[in-house]
Amino acid sequence: MTKLIWRIENMTRIFVNKFIRVMTTKLTLTIEQNVIKTAKIYAHKRGRSLSELIENYLRTLTDKEKESEELSPRVKRLVGSVKLPKNFDYKKTLEEAIIKKHGG
Repeated sequence: MTKLIWRIENMTRIFVNKFIRVMTTKLTLTIEQNVIKTAKIYAHKRGRSLSELIENYLRTLTDKEKESEELSPRVKRLVGSVKLPKNFDYKKTLEEAIIKKHGG
């Protein structure tokens, strides 16, 4: 497996878009050459840069992590609103509801 170092060539820059300041930074990654080649083709077909794809992927990963840690205000309001018996078996109840709905 041949590895090639791929460098994002845009050094640290600050873009001002209306009221948002965005700072980009150079990053060096070591990735297999065939992965880079395939990713460049993928990006080109979608009219995107490889840097943009990687940035969006990393943002998606970190956003998902934040989402899983935080409850929405709507869900927070529901916490504790239903009181169930201590011996409540939600799996059994769910199974019974599915059988009732779809027959069984």
